[in-house]
Amino acid sequence: MGIENFIAFFTATILFVLTPGMETIFLINKSISQGRKSGVYTAFGLNTGALVHTLFGALGLSIIVAKSAIFFALIKYLGAAYLIYLGVMKVLSKKDLIGNDVEEQKKNSAKNDFKSGFITNILNPKVALFFIAFFPQFISPDHIENPVPFIFMGISYALMTTVWYLFLTSFAGAFSKKVKENQNIGIRMNKISGVVFVLMGLQIAFM
Repeated sequence: MGIENFIAFFTATILFVLTPGMETIFLINKSISQGRKSGVYTAFGLNTGALVHTLFGALGLSIIVAKSAIFFALIKYLGAAYLIYLGVMKVLSKKDLIGNDVEEQKKNSAKNDFKSGFITNILNPKVALFFIAFFPQFISPDHIENPVPFIFMGISYALMTTVWYLFLTSFAGAFSKKVKENQNIGIRMNKISGVVFVLMGLQIAFM
């Protein structure tokens, strides 16, 4: 399929996936503050965003973004603004964790959890840069313009990431149950998660 040394790619990808990044922090934050179910849908949203980046990379659109200061800045600041918005809303909220409030639970349905994960990933230019810098190292020069190996590696990356994310979600979700038993802790955790979102947004903005 035009891929050179897939074992090396597989190993390097595992090491990258296991290395904590912004997506990992976002997922754990969601899982602890809103529960395991929220974390699962967020994980699928994050990986759907990764697949879109894969498609963009295969079509060469990611290179355009990387070379255009305007496009890069636009995506970067949109992603930062979205995370900061999520964080500020959590910090200002006077309610307990979503799992303890029926109305909040309706607003933050599975669809919204998926959407938040998807938008967070798709508006992170670091992901696009990683794909266009990492994948070509394992593609044969004769197939460098062929989208098939790029897409195949992107799907492999998404599958490995999904397995790891679901493991983290199960682990973090166990803490969520204990947190929700105490309303005061729940409120503090909600605000702490908001601060984390704001910090991640600022990290992207000043990247």
